[in-house]
Amino acid sequence: MREPFVRQALALLAVCAVCLTAGASSTESDRPAAPGADALADARSLMVDATIARRGVTDRGVLEAMRGVPRHLFVPHELRDLAYTDQALPIGHGQTISQPYIVALMAELADLEGGERALEVGTGSGYGAAVLAEVADSVFTIEILEPLAVSAAARLDSLGYGNVVVRHGDGYQGWPERAPFHAIVVTAAPDHVPEPLLEQLAFGGRLVIPVGRYHQELLCISRTELGDVERAVIPVRFVPMTGEALEGGERMESE
Repeated sequence: MREPFVRQALALLAVCAVCLTAGASSTESDRPAAPGADALADARSLMVDATIARRGVTDRGVLEAMRGVPRHLFVPHELRDLAYTDQALPIGHGQTISQPYIVALMAELADLEGGERALEVGTGSGYGAAVLAEVADSVFTIEILEPLAVSAAARLDSLGYGNVVVRHGDGYQGWPERAPFHAIVVTAAPDHVPEPLLEQLAFGGRLVIPVGRYHQELLCISRTELGDVERAVIPVRFVPMTGEALEGGERMESE
């Protein structure tokens, strides 16, 4: 029963790859913009149906965001033919853009309904911030690597994401001037949960974070008036959080 669907998926992704390759070699005057845009939209929709919704993500706002955000514009040009496959891709500086399923899962765990303020730690290319911005009212995102912060800010601005603010800095301490946040999503793994992020979480809010050095778990921590409630969701593999998170972990090991 699944074989026709798989063949259809491969065919659409092949069309997407051809359109992207053709676009890279054509001039502006002879580039067929509309068919290319249609093929990319079809590839995004198929990605959502085949690799995200089928794996249990049900939040309507998140699924629509995943269908709408052009992931191919957030990956290096030479990897754009892989933009709508469900895999992490390198974006330079030893960093990656997370696989679409994980981006969608984390956005769903953040439990945003619209009107909220969200914090993202680890901007990368800006893709995760764009997805959150489709659901939340405003997104504040921090990137420790300045070249990525600068390029992500320019990319998000060019795509019209005026509700996203990018800052270059160490996200371990969060963004206290903008706190509290209804959701905090962390896209790099520390070996412990940063206390400053918990302190900046609003009551009723959620912190979604991968934790671990060698064996990582995606945690969802809900803040309630009776205390924080933590649950492990799935095993994951993220790049390590650097800066103060790494230094803090080394201090803890030496004590």
